[in-house]
Amino acid sequence: MEFFEVIRTRRSVRKMKPDPIPEEALRRILEAVKWAPSWANTQCWEIIVVTDEEVKKKLQETLPPRNPAYEACGVAPVLLVGVAKRNISGFYKGQATTDKGDWYMFDMGIALEHAVLAAWDLGIGSVHVGLFDHKRAAEILDVPEGYEVVEIIPLGYPEVVLPAPKRREIEEFTHFNKFGRKER
Repeated sequence: MEFFEVIRTRRSVRKMKPDPIPEEALRRILEAVKWAPSWANTQCWEIIVVTDEEVKKKLQETLPPRNPAYEACGVAPVLLVGVAKRNISGFYKGQATTDKGDWYMFDMGIALEHAVLAAWDLGIGSVHVGLFDHKRAAEILDVPEGYEVVEIIPLGYPEVVLPAPKRREIEEFTHFNKFGRKER
């Protein structure tokens, strides 16, 4: 697919087929993460690829059943779990360099969005899942101290692709030189 077509057509896919994802496709998705930019090239991410049915079931149980992605976490053949190393992104000599503190969420967002865009380019659906018991997920996955489970991404071939939701017009969110200024 052409880049802007990937961006325009990618959707959160919550209804997936259990069909396996080829190793080469998974490798390409992980390659996209590899090339994501990060604060001072810290690359704070670790990705846990979960294919074991028992582990997937335990992770699914960390989501509240009302979470729209609950079913996808049980059906998807692969779950990617994004884990961040704390206190390196946004830090210099052990100190946070901005008033935003640890930048791992920013870097993880970029890296994991690279993953879902690469997946979509390969015809593989995904959904960003953030509403789950992060501490329990860390226990299930043996994530050590100093790391934070950020997100779960179910990967699978879509059963259904929904149409695009309404998007704001560029003019609605664009400001020139100062907030609220709509003309150049």
